Parts: sequence; structure tokens; C-alpha cells
Amino acid sequence: MGSPRATRSLPLQVAAVCYRKVGGLIEFLLVNTNGGNKWTFPKGSTEPRLSHSQAAEQEALEEAGAIGVIEPRHFHLYIHSKGVFWQPSGVREYVVKAFLMEVTHTQRPSEPSRNPTWFSGEDARKVLRKGREVKYAGEMCGVIDRAVERIEANLMLPRLPSNGRNLRSSV
Repeated sequence: MGSPRATRSLPLQVAAVCYRKVGGLIEFLLVNTNGGNKWTFPKGSTEPRLSHSQAAEQEALEEAGAIGVIEPRHFHLYIHSKGVFWQPSGVREYVVKAFLMEVTHTQRPSEPSRNPTWFSGEDARKVLRKGREVKYAGEMCGVIDRAVERIEANLMLPRLPSNGRNLRSSV
């Protein structure tokens, strides 16, 4: 018999893992949770009229005021929880598809209580752990780790000119 997790599916959310490169450093844009006592990535439910990456991009704009370029495919899945075990509704788990979004600029978010703030990778790990159970803190830190790996790998890829031809052939 399989594990309980294998026999039930979790509801899906999407997240925009917003980042920028400042010199040689990668910074992440995090927002306060609805209760304001924890930090998280801009995230929310999927929408029938949008692709998952478009829904994540919309969450980044609404919650963080972030505008930029989002990757069309998710780079990581993680488990997120809402609620607390001592309340009647208990803890609800979600599987979250995380999409990398390079932020080009920001504006005031439409959700003013979110307090979007830039953090270094190490500081992001610290604030994402704060106030979370070990399991979920590890999930959040794993997102940062995978994002850094992916961003650094993308920086090492050679860039082709937009017309697809080798630059030397046009000389």
C-alpha cells in the first residue's frame, strides 16, 4: 500500500521566485504572508484563462509590484502549508510550482500589506525559515538553493544573437 501522500493529490498553487542580479550577487524579492508574520514568495492559485507561468507573473505584480521576465516552465516543486494545527481548520498543504522571474523594475503592489523586500540568498533563507516548522522551512530554503543553481547555470550559457547566426559570420 502506498503512502497517504501518494493516495491523495494536493491542491496546486504557483509562485514567482523573483530575483535580480546586483554586481555578482543574486537578490530575491520576498513578501509578507497575509498575516504579516512570515516571509514568502509571491504566490497564489492557478487561473483557467492563464498559463501557470502567467498566473505566477500576475501574483508577482499584485503582491510585490514586480515586473520582469518569467520563465515559461517551472524549475521546482515544493510543499507549502497554510494554517496551524491548533485551529479548527488545521494545516492545509499545497504543492507549489515555482517559476523564476528576473525582475527588471518594481512599482507599488496592489496588495499594500505585502511589504516587498529584497534579500541576499543567505538572508532569504534565514527569513524564510523563521516561524516555520522544520519540514516547511526546508522546502522554502530548497527553493532558494535550486533558484541559485538555475540562475548561475543560466549565466554560464553562451548567448546567441537574436538572428541565430554566429557573430563572426556577420563581420
